[in-house]
Amino acid sequence: MQVASTITRRKSRQIQVGNVKIGGDAPIAVQSMTNTQTCDVAATVAQITALQDVGADLVRVSIPTMDAAEAFDEIKKQTEIPLIADIHFDHKIALRVAELGVDCLRINPGNIGRDDRVRAVISSARDHGIPIRIGVNAGSLEKSLQQKYGEPTPAALVESAMRHIDILDKLNFPDFKVSLKASDVFMTVQAYQQLASQIEQPLHLGITEAGSLRSGAVKSAIGLGMLLSEGIGDTIRVSLAADPVEEIRVGFDILKSLRIRNKGINLIACPSCSRQQFDVIETVNALEERLEDILEPMDVAVIGCVVNGPGEAKSAAIGLTGGEPNSLFVDGKPNHKVENAVLVDHLEKEIRDRIARQNASGSDKIIPIKDIS
Repeated sequence: MQVASTITRRKSRQIQVGNVKIGGDAPIAVQSMTNTQTCDVAATVAQITALQDVGADLVRVSIPTMDAAEAFDEIKKQTEIPLIADIHFDHKIALRVAELGVDCLRINPGNIGRDDRVRAVISSARDHGIPIRIGVNAGSLEKSLQQKYGEPTPAALVESAMRHIDILDKLNFPDFKVSLKASDVFMTVQAYQQLASQIEQPLHLGITEAGSLRSGAVKSAIGLGMLLSEGIGDTIRVSLAADPVEEIRVGFDILKSLRIRNKGINLIACPSCSRQQFDVIETVNALEERLEDILEPMDVAVIGCVVNGPGEAKSAAIGLTGGEPNSLFVDGKPNHKVENAVLVDHLEKEIRDRIARQNASGSDKIIPIKDIS
């Protein structure tokens, strides 16, 4: 039996990014960023589609040039998911993508330049109903803050964010979200904790330049997990030096582990030992690969022996317990036996058949995972 989550979300102003609500009582959104050349429309569209297929709610696209802005026009036409344009310095690019229907601008007002340019961008965002994301990064703090603090600190990140926020406040533009990212976990966490009580806007979480797939996933899970467990955070991005698709998968795994939001199969598996009656690691790896396309949430337990197997299986929608032969549990009760030779094929079929029945009936009550977001 699962213990109920005790997380209470920080109250925040809700904004709209395309058809996705951010903040307030909306589910925490999971996003990634393309790493293709934006002017390569086909490659960028293909990557956005791949991200959407694994459950991404939002995708950010870098728009460094006016040529990239024109390519974005085609990209937007060929995709359905809300797109965020990442823009620095050139306000004309921001104005152009606003005209082309971008869903959000990731732009720091302070690096746009003259007041009239900032006002033009904000005016265009207001006219087109486009929210803004202020993104502060420890690696690109303003020179004055670098001189003041000597090095990146949580206070420096917060002060940088407040400088940009003050500009939007003076222009009466409240529809924005903020990120405060560093590669250091504690610096990032402390910065978000400090800012969370100072503004009402949604917060976008991330540990920037977190590292490779393995180390970056660990750092992100620790940092984002600390904040999310405190109720801080309305949208997340796991920054990995890996295929962006992995960022989405890890992001949902983090939310799933905190019982904040669930998408896809939640595999509960033992680490295996000499008591196992089948190869647990091989079975779990094969299942995970085969079931990557499933977005519906479901608990599936795969336990190699009868010591912990029945207990875990009773709490899952479908559970496999090692034995001679192995036992398959359905809805917490022993259902039938399964031989080792057909384990993976049989489990995959059971899972897919169950989801098909669920979708056909329109019922969401047969899946025991709780989605509290």
